[in-house]
Amino acid sequence: MAQRNIIPIGPQHPILPEPIHFDLVTEDEKVIDAIPSISYVHRGLERLVEKRDFIDFAHVADRICGLCSFMHSLGYCQAVEEIMSIEVPQRALYLRSIWAELSRIHSHIFWLGAAADAFGFESLFMQAMRLREPVLDIFEETTGGRVILGVCKVGGVRRDIDGDSLKGIVNRLTTLKGALEELSNVFLNDYSVQHRLAGVGFLSREDAYTLGCVGPMARASGLAIDMRALGYAAYKYLEVEPVVESAGDCHARCRVRIREIFHAIDLIRQAVGKIPAGPVDVKVTGTPDGEYYSRVEQPRGEVIHYVKGNGARFLQRFRVRVPTFSNIPAMVKVLKGSQLADVPNIILTLDPCISCTER
Repeated sequence: MAQRNIIPIGPQHPILPEPIHFDLVTEDEKVIDAIPSISYVHRGLERLVEKRDFIDFAHVADRICGLCSFMHSLGYCQAVEEIMSIEVPQRALYLRSIWAELSRIHSHIFWLGAAADAFGFESLFMQAMRLREPVLDIFEETTGGRVILGVCKVGGVRRDIDGDSLKGIVNRLTTLKGALEELSNVFLNDYSVQHRLAGVGFLSREDAYTLGCVGPMARASGLAIDMRALGYAAYKYLEVEPVVESAGDCHARCRVRIREIFHAIDLIRQAVGKIPAGPVDVKVTGTPDGEYYSRVEQPRGEVIHYVKGNGARFLQRFRVRVPTFSNIPAMVKVLKGSQLADVPNIILTLDPCISCTER
């Protein structure tokens, strides 16, 4: 009979660069159970909202996560705007969608680099980081920040982008697209990558639905769930098509992210072609009195911002449910029954952001 062992991983471990701890119960090289522990970096955001003006709190929401900071401020601002019945100018809605899709490109390219590093492809890792730079440069030129953008506010956005700069962004992304096709070809067709990912970490469509998966994790198992289909920001004017794969394994999750990069470039091209002229913000008067759930599609999946106000400058309640939190049950599910050597790749293809989860 195989000997049963418990292997602790995290909260600081080379294969798990996130503050989460797993106790892996193994028999020989097979994982029998995985017991997660979180709450290592709790930041008290839900208490902080009671001490910050609801306008200023957009800056706090912007700092929930580094990779998808814009999406958090967007979700928060949308919730406040719904409560206060604020009509955001259409140009601001288009600009929000453009920055959101740039954030998706930036996050997915970063993931490709992290994956290449995990596979031991150091040159591929450097190539991905090099291709990420043009996106960060666009952020810096249009917002003044490379990671924390601080450009979304209640009532619109803080900065406009002129027509020539918007065309320049499309041209730069078209150039980047060619280089990305060369990079993604390695992940899609290289034998060693396929050997490490294909058939590993399988999650069925039924399990993905039952466990409440979101984002690329759900779409790689055949669930066409994408909050952009709700039509928030300017997505109601764009042709949004959820990227879906059916294999449900690690390689399918990789393929979804690669296809989403190219879809995001296409959405930016559409938005630049349709963006109307006009103001980018409206004056905000009054205070929020009511509650609302805002749903936004982050690079990792659906994020929910719940806001409740009682007519004061300080909000009464603020809650965030990030995609990683929703995907943790599925993470435990796919780890059970896997080989110990596959654990790093399985966790990596789930793209967890525990710092984002520890709100």
